[in-house]
Amino acid sequence: MKKVISLIILISFAACYSCNKEVLNKQPLNIISDADVFKDPALINAYLTQVYYDMPVLGNDCNASGSFDGDGSWHAFDINDVSDESFPQFRDWNPSNAFTYKYGNLNINGGLLDWWGYNTIREINQFLAKLPASPLPADQVKSKLAEARFLRAFCYFSMVKRYGGIPLITAVQDISEPQSALFPARDTEQKVYDFIISEIDACASDLPEVAAGDNLGRPSKYAALALKSRAALYAGSIAQFGTVQLNGVVGIPASAAKTYYQASYDASQAIIKSGKYALYNLDANKSTNFRNIFLVKNNSEVIFAKRHDNVNEATGGNGWGVDFFNCPRPQAWGRGLYEQAYLELAESFEHTDGTPGALDRTAVESKIMSTEELWANRDPRFYATFYTQNTSWKGNKLDFHAGIRRPDGSIITSGAYNGIAATGDQDYQGTGIGVLKYLDESHDNMAGANSGWATSAQDWLIFRYAEILLNNAEAAFELGNTTDALGSINQIRSRAGIALLGSVTRDQIHHERKVELAFEGQRYWDVRRWRTAVNDLSVRWSGIRYILDGATGKYQIQIIKNVDGTSNIPQFRAENYYLPLTVGRTSNNKNLVENPGY
Repeated sequence: MKKVISLIILISFAACYSCNKEVLNKQPLNIISDADVFKDPALINAYLTQVYYDMPVLGNDCNASGSFDGDGSWHAFDINDVSDESFPQFRDWNPSNAFTYKYGNLNINGGLLDWWGYNTIREINQFLAKLPASPLPADQVKSKLAEARFLRAFCYFSMVKRYGGIPLITAVQDISEPQSALFPARDTEQKVYDFIISEIDACASDLPEVAAGDNLGRPSKYAALALKSRAALYAGSIAQFGTVQLNGVVGIPASAAKTYYQASYDASQAIIKSGKYALYNLDANKSTNFRNIFLVKNNSEVIFAKRHDNVNEATGGNGWGVDFFNCPRPQAWGRGLYEQAYLELAESFEHTDGTPGALDRTAVESKIMSTEELWANRDPRFYATFYTQNTSWKGNKLDFHAGIRRPDGSIITSGAYNGIAATGDQDYQGTGIGVLKYLDESHDNMAGANSGWATSAQDWLIFRYAEILLNNAEAAFELGNTTDALGSINQIRSRAGIALLGSVTRDQIHHERKVELAFEGQRYWDVRRWRTAVNDLSVRWSGIRYILDGATGKYQIQIIKNVDGTSNIPQFRAENYYLPLTVGRTSNNKNLVENPGY
């Protein structure tokens, strides 16, 4: 079947991804057949650019493109909000799927993070089939084929981590093929991971060693190795901690764990030894330094990023919604603070001397204290990851206080006391902790009343060097190389400004990932692959309230239990380690067996 491409869409998104600056000069045309596409270098580039647009999973695992579906909207945060990191606010609206599915409502009808990317796989397979006969020079054909194979591997990884084994389709299907080819059965989970790794091995050396200039936003050799580092680590932990079911359609034999850990380790080592990347470490202030990893474009840590500009998608741009939705107030909708962090995650950040960060909640609630006392001597990453009462923002201090304590001990929650409003201007009904990571204080969060909100220019970091060190540490540890594991973890902690470890355990490696990679779309997948999600995600989490003490200007602290709400009970069940294929897909293809438990 012929591939038909919309030129209008292609031209628009070629610019958005900064992948191609050529102008298509074939006028007037609305659609072009694939036969014509692969005769024209500009159209070939536009075709490949369209593939990027058709992969919303590049934007923090979003499952659909468009102004209200992709990372230009609240859906960029769904992956965080179904984990133990945060929950979505806007209590009178709550558009996020995460709000429904994290409370035990995921069933055979699916909906959570669902992405069945076979339309994109078909686009890529067609590109791989047609490109060799194009008029492009041989070196360009070689590099573009490698790029397409990387994107196909990324698509399959995005699906296998969701569903387990899925059909591997590596050529364009034709209506004349047998029914078994047109309606394929699921391959084993192990076979899919093996395919991903083999594709990376085949294409990595044909990709540019580094991406620069107009190729920023496209994969390099080391982006491919980063995908291998991550995918093989997932496969290794699934083999180690998971269970084989449906004759291997889900699960990987335990005997394969070491092989995958070795593949992950080797890929991480290749990136580390290349010397092409380094932990970002230019700012003397450790908190400022950590914030700038996500604000300074193309810094030493960035291996592969989805690029954004400051223009809303509805007007032809490629802006991101993070600044608008997660910012403190003021905000154009009078909201902000969409994604609110749980107190337990904040407590996961240690003190700088390495002692645990968990609050003595009884002691904290029994006295009046300042926010400086409450959050003293924390891992500098804490102050770069969260904002809360008295956090500096745009020259002011944020105010979450929820009531004023008078000298007689009574608390007022309306009106004012001594000229001070009873409540602050931030959302004190949520967890009391906002997400600072990726927020740019110079961004105008008032320019969004007319759907112009997706205008953050911050790039989304798909792979960064710190993750490679964490992958290296985990794989090395599982292979018995604790010395290398410790060294990688201590590089992360040294850059952060926190006490180094003298030895390392599996739990400490997992903990370091939780802290370093918070709100980067990793936590949900990590607890799933470690098979700890049933315990880690089925928890009644907490928030914090600040009651202003009118006499001292300090605060009476209240811990808010069950902050999600009394009727919203977080629940992750064993079957949720895999998402359902859904009734619609298994009905359309009788050869697809549904995942266990649905």
